[in-house]
Amino acid sequence: MQKERILGIISNETKEEVCKLDVVTPEIFTNIFVQKAKEHNMDEYEDMVTDYIEQQVASYLHIQDETTHTADKLSETTNKAIEAIQERNDGALNEVLSETKALKKELEKLKASLYKDELTGCYNRKWMYDHIIIENTNQFKKGGVLGLIDLNYFKIVNDTYGHIIGDKVLIFVATQLRKTKADVVRYGGDEFLVFFHEECTPQKVLKKLKELREDLLKNTLRQKKRSFASASPSV
Repeated sequence: MQKERILGIISNETKEEVCKLDVVTPEIFTNIFVQKAKEHNMDEYEDMVTDYIEQQVASYLHIQDETTHTADKLSETTNKAIEAIQERNDGALNEVLSETKALKKELEKLKASLYKDELTGCYNRKWMYDHIIIENTNQFKKGGVLGLIDLNYFKIVNDTYGHIIGDKVLIFVATQLRKTKADVVRYGGDEFLVFFHEECTPQKVLKKLKELREDLLKNTLRQKKRSFASASPSV
């Protein structure tokens, strides 16, 4: 179970690297995954890593197939709508309306799977690059305030209590960050970006994040009979 948990962490780190690339093939994905596995001393479980890679590639291919299928259905529904409008066919228009509503739900599910960090439920880097950063530049699409949250001593938590407890710490911190009502991105293993909209001034954001930091420091987390303070975030 612990090995599978570590593989999940390796998978998230791999996806973060993959999101930076314009083109990804199964071979590229495998190379990145194997490198991350070595960093976590998982290269000795070669068969297990290989099986996990195949599962992850299959998952990406499934998303790709679902996206293609939805795009085809959207094109078909659009053509039906055009014909119905041209022929003024109310029955056909009602059918198109029903299909469009169903397609909208499918598209929302696809967007959620593409843009969500599986562990914390926050946005991932792909969401940031698609919604916040202007393509092929380092510029933001709109104004606002950006906060960087880095968990100090998080490695000690992982090394002392294990990755399962470390994951729970990340989930806890992410939950607290989302209470700010800002857009929260898991940027790295223990790093989060918080995007506040234009109406927030840097002074207000800094005050809010410092208050959040103090609240986090007051929390004591438990692991069986042992307890420890949550990892101290830098703002």
